[in-house]
Amino acid sequence: MPGLDIDHLRGWIGRTREVEDLVTPRLVAEYRATFAPHLAEVGDGEAPLALHWCLAPETPAAGSLGPDGHAAKGGFLPPVPLPRRMWAGGEIETLQPLRLGDRVVRRETVSDVAVKEGRTGALCFVTVRHDYETPRGIAIRERQDIVYREASRPGAPSAAVPRAPEDPAPDLAWRIEATPVLLFRYSAMTFNGHRFHYDFPYATQVEGYAGLVVHGPLQASLLLNLAARLLGRVPARFRYRGLSPLIAGQTFTIAGRRDQEGFSGFTAAAGGDLCMEASG
Repeated sequence: MPGLDIDHLRGWIGRTREVEDLVTPRLVAEYRATFAPHLAEVGDGEAPLALHWCLAPETPAAGSLGPDGHAAKGGFLPPVPLPRRMWAGGEIETLQPLRLGDRVVRRETVSDVAVKEGRTGALCFVTVRHDYETPRGIAIRERQDIVYREASRPGAPSAAVPRAPEDPAPDLAWRIEATPVLLFRYSAMTFNGHRFHYDFPYATQVEGYAGLVVHGPLQASLLLNLAARLLGRVPARFRYRGLSPLIAGQTFTIAGRRDQEGFSGFTAAAGGDLCMEASG
């Protein structure tokens, strides 16, 4: 694919790094203040579900940032020469809960790099594996899929967006206002500098979105908590996949139902566009 040296990019496969953090009372309080009342019940002393995405965020120096606000490419992640980056999806395997006061070590490994041709141009998928370990052993194993896309082209046709299912009706649904404050709080907890979460001119004029973009892990966090509410337990394996951007400034829906496989759910924009689907 022109401009993409896949052999060079695949040279990053096998790269590893290790970081650590503490599950602090302050982080737990911030997380609850951001997501309550849309959280599942957890045991005494246990951390809220999906808090692991707020641990050990990358902290690049201001002078080392790329134009999108992320760390410049070519360090741990390969230097993909495509300007737009998003979470594409992933899978979480929960072995045991995180607990308040835990020192958590996250071991990260780049496990795959693949290039595909999508309806809107070239796509590069980078897969990263994470192990979260506490003093009691591995708590969470995770696969995280990151997608890089070409720049927005004025007048280019938009990809078709699937619609949220209307039948059967969900067993549980939450309607949440996607305010700039919600996006700011989540960005602050995760030290996420990606400008399309807070810089409206950049999001619309440079990356070509209709407005500020709601974080993929924010949606997945709500879906995991909704699944645990419905099932009465944490799903042993939770899978999620982004389908279309969720734009701030609207009330979006988190919905799910129990089925023979366990749980299926989705997030949807106010107009009914399907943004993320999940199962567990």
